[in-house]
Amino acid sequence: MTMSAIEEKYRNLKKIIKEIGSAVVAYSGGVDSTFLVKVTHDGLKEKMAALTAASPLYPSFELEESKKLAKDIGARHLIIESDELKLDGFSQNTRDRCYYCKKELFRICREKAEELGFSHVLDGTNFDDLNDFRPGTKAAQESGVRRPLLEAELTKNDIRELSKKLGLKTWDKPSFACLSSRFPYGTEITREKLEMVGRGEEQLRKLGFKQFRVRYHNEVARIEVGKEEIAKFLENGNRDLIVKKFKEYGFTYIALDLQGYRTGSLNEGID
Repeated sequence: MTMSAIEEKYRNLKKIIKEIGSAVVAYSGGVDSTFLVKVTHDGLKEKMAALTAASPLYPSFELEESKKLAKDIGARHLIIESDELKLDGFSQNTRDRCYYCKKELFRICREKAEELGFSHVLDGTNFDDLNDFRPGTKAAQESGVRRPLLEAELTKNDIRELSKKLGLKTWDKPSFACLSSRFPYGTEITREKLEMVGRGEEQLRKLGFKQFRVRYHNEVARIEVGKEEIAKFLENGNRDLIVKKFKEYGFTYIALDLQGYRTGSLNEGID
């Protein structure tokens, strides 16, 4: 994709945002939602707000980072407490788990939009997301949520290129998804298990890994890191420290996935 083609998509996105007029943006602090907050703020100013749901599904460092990013952009940032573990159908971790989570998030966003007198709720789904299993799409459609990045056909790479041009710190931020995505479908999600996974990923972050996931398989932690970082796993005593710490967190066995990190690895094998 040439930069001129990406710029054309960007102009279309700004036009879409202008036509929307006012909105609450569902904001996680990730690459896509941060870019959407920036463009929406540039276009709508005080007629927009970014909303983050603080919940057990997101590590505290992600919440703190989202606060800093929103402040840098200058956008109004609303933080609402949420506990998806209390939702019917969520903890059971069925294939449509993400639907219940997104449905609740969009309900919160819609309530806040109505309170502020804003007309729309926006979500950071991008064009590449059409290639993965995304139950949250149904929730967005049912809730009347607009997805401007998708409407403008912006891919993840497009968004990174434009984020870099706009000076956003997230332009090269590794992809992140909520901690519930670390559990195979059918494995019950509990606060204790989320804490085990969260502590494991925090340890990997402290060791300097950039892209990683700790997949929960009962007593086994299956660790994915970027292919270029697999060698790092075995360097400087990292392996021994990771094993020690993960056992402290409650895992019995610690495994390194030799395929490396890939998006949606727990969706492999799903039609």
